[in-house]
Amino acid sequence: MSTMKIAGAPISWGVCEVPGWGHQLHRDRVLSEMRETGLTATELGPDGFLPADTRELTGVLAAHGLSCVGGFVPVVLHDAAHDPAGDLSGPLASLRAAGAGVVVLAAATGADGYDSRPELDDEQWATLLANLDRLAEITAAAGLLAVLHPHVGTMVETHSDVDRVLAGSAIPLCLDTGHLLIGGTDPLELAKAVPHRIKHTHLKDVDAALAARVQAGEISYTDAVRAGMYTPLGTGDVDIAGIVSVLRDNGFDGWFVMEQDTILTAEPTDEGPVRDVLTSVAYLKSVTA
Repeated sequence: MSTMKIAGAPISWGVCEVPGWGHQLHRDRVLSEMRETGLTATELGPDGFLPADTRELTGVLAAHGLSCVGGFVPVVLHDAAHDPAGDLSGPLASLRAAGAGVVVLAAATGADGYDSRPELDDEQWATLLANLDRLAEITAAAGLLAVLHPHVGTMVETHSDVDRVLAGSAIPLCLDTGHLLIGGTDPLELAKAVPHRIKHTHLKDVDAALAARVQAGEISYTDAVRAGMYTPLGTGDVDIAGIVSVLRDNGFDGWFVMEQDTILTAEPTDEGPVRDVLTSVAYLKSVTA
């Protein structure tokens, strides 16, 4: 079995593209702490977190001893009057320059945040699915792999949304264990059902009671994150070990990106988010030893 490829993500330190998400830590602290946990690779994080200039970007990553595996790119895919290829060009250039392999697409609503979303009609769904395949082709021509990230508060959130993408598009998936669970899909069952469609992963553990409150509309997604819905790997209600085992048994050779979305209210006065990242790293190593 191939060596497991484990990466980090700035969102585990509270760094997020959503306006007003919370206190944003400086990149040097995030990248230094990431490296101190033993991780050697990261996703890029949101626009503005790392330099847009490709030479400066590669220098910053190299200075911290990190390689780049990919980046999260939310784009509007369902609007026939909007060409998402333009939104992809900048991130694609940065990811190519950083030596990344994966573009993690999300079907954005067009509004900020992830607390609500509209319903699509059949014509909008057809546009979305066609754009997914087109962006996958553009990404492949640039030498990278596009995957779709089912995500709460986007146009691909629910179990039926995921099924529609699987049936109507050829794009591979990013298996985000947390967003899938909150959206109503069992990530372990999905991994068992379509292991060949999963080419990238975001590993999150989840407090299922808080997730159920989001599903019921009792609490917003953002408030649930603030309340600690995402927990260190091995401490929540997702079968992380089972998912990793199923994927690896089926030949998965992509990245396992540890993501524990968090919201900070201020600069930490203690060790801060790295404490939970260390717990997750230790757990993941224990289940793959």
